[in-house]
Amino acid sequence: MQNNYRTVIDQAYLDDAAHQIRWQRTLEFLRGSSLAAASFSSALDLGERTPFTTLLEQHFGCPFKNTSIDLDSESLSGSFGVVTAFEVLEHLFNPLHALLEVRRLLVGDDARLFVSMPLWKPSFLASPDHFHEMTRSAALSLFGRAGFVVIRRSEFRIRHPLFYLTGVKPLLRAWYEKVQIYELAVR
Repeated sequence: MQNNYRTVIDQAYLDDAAHQIRWQRTLEFLRGSSLAAASFSSALDLGERTPFTTLLEQHFGCPFKNTSIDLDSESLSGSFGVVTAFEVLEHLFNPLHALLEVRRLLVGDDARLFVSMPLWKPSFLASPDHFHEMTRSAALSLFGRAGFVVIRRSEFRIRHPLFYLTGVKPLLRAWYEKVQIYELAVR
């Protein structure tokens, strides 16, 4: 069964300037974590391996595993001090299942889950690849239900400022289009 909400990681995806900006801003957020000096033997990145996975390995100084299972229904395995889910939850039919699975894998007092996802936009601006785009309060509710507490959060834009001046829809995106990013710990 094909999942129409799954983004295909191909060269067009990798070449999109918005992803390069998102990766840069995500690394800036990670550098602000109290885990910057922590040491881990391995970590988990939900989703397919991308060039950003290599940047995560460099940042955390450990190898990252990636998932190849159906995150809506299958079980994750292993134990990790760090798990990342950047731009993943909005593609899942059941993001609560994935978060509960991640919670089970996190070990150690300093264990962290880093999550990013687009902030809710009106349907005419929403991505056709997204099943869920959440408001801030919906994201916080989901994290709390999964047994996580927010350590830090931020928001950022993923486009060059001049992009927003190229038409009516881009101008509306200047108002609505943001990525919300969180550092979470097990409650």
